[in-house]
Amino acid sequence: MTVQQLSVFIENKPGQLSELTKTLSQNDIDMRSLSIAETSDFGIVRILVDDSYNAARILKDAGYVCNITPVLAAAIPDEPGGLCKPLTLLDDNGINLEYTYVFVTRKENLACMIFRVSDSHKKEAVDVLTRNGIRMICHEELVQL
Repeated sequence: MTVQQLSVFIENKPGQLSELTKTLSQNDIDMRSLSIAETSDFGIVRILVDDSYNAARILKDAGYVCNITPVLAAAIPDEPGGLCKPLTLLDDNGINLEYTYVFVTRKENLACMIFRVSDSHKKEAVDVLTRNGIRMICHEELVQL
């Protein structure tokens, strides 16, 4: 059970993010979440959208370097400490996060934790979280949140 995240490489200079979002908007691609990891020269924009494959095609046609990365998504309470439980469970089981970000959903009191772990720990991460009452979310559900 994974979510398809777009990872898009852009130059770290004024206007690049605006142009990227304009390209998606002009093609009726709905963004659910956006996160940026940057260096002084470039950034990696991580985006969750309603139609990952179409968005990737559109971005590649527009000259962007991008790929679709499978990541995990967990429903967490939108309350103080809501993120602590899944992070502690992963830590207690020796599962290292490569990265994570969280966004609040349109549903009351619900947030979504997006995270990537190594492929060798993916099943274990899902098992640990679900066994402890944390619901995993698939891509189809995520775009409805």
